Amino acid sequence: MSGSGFDNLNTDFYQSSYSVDDQGQPAGYGYSNTEDPYKQGQYGQYDYSQPMGYAAPGMMQPQQPYTGQIYQPTPAFTPSPTQSMYGSSFDDEPPLLEELGINFDHIWQKTLTVLHPMKAADGNIMNETDLAGPMVFCLAFGATLLLTGKIQFGYVYGISAIGCLGMYCLLNLMSMTGVSFGCVASVLGYCLLPMILLASFGVILSLQGMFGIIIAATIIGWCSFSASKIFISALAMDGQQLLVAYPCALLYGVFALISVF
Repeated sequence: MSGSGFDNLNTDFYQSSYSVDDQGQPAGYGYSNTEDPYKQGQYGQYDYSQPMGYAAPGMMQPQQPYTGQIYQPTPAFTPSPTQSMYGSSFDDEPPLLEELGINFDHIWQKTLTVLHPMKAADGNIMNETDLAGPMVFCLAFGATLLLTGKIQFGYVYGISAIGCLGMYCLLNLMSMTGVSFGCVASVLGYCLLPMILLASFGVILSLQGMFGIIIAATIIGWCSFSASKIFISALAMDGQQLLVAYPCALLYGVFALISVF
């Protein structure tokens, strides 16, 4: 009785297509295909022989085989000798002193031009901005004054700067080509060399007398004549040497007063 009631309750509770006779096969649950998908290899297996579907055509290029050696990659670009990174070799580079603007040959030629007032000056060399020689001569002039007990380094450099500025303005007004401040400072500094001789005489002798006045006047004329000669040759100011020599004589006269007194 109870068994029959349970069977009726079971059949009336839910109607499905599942039957007891199909226990040997997995439940289809309404699918028409009742074959076992696991036996056909549809799950858990993948055919790697097929190309991948997400790779767009034309996007990926075939890789070329590596032809270089291990740790020695093939260079992508080999610079030619004319396109070298460092240009020419070190033998073709100019010396360091020449790159800094210090040419001992030109310094020696300028010094000889100042020491020999009658020697013709080379305008190309004298037009260079060379401050190595003038700095040395100014330092030597101050050191010579120091031997006589005169500490005048500040006056030497101060008067030199003011004199160079005044001559720079004057020469730009007088010449047609114009001149740079460095060229003026270079010429006036080189022509200070005879003034070192005057200071050297002051170490040995007393210049406060007629002898000192004569020597000082000679040195002033020497310096101003050499400076005016160089300016005339460098700036092509023919016939104006006396006009250039006068302000130069005033400048070197101040240095002579420092040396004498």
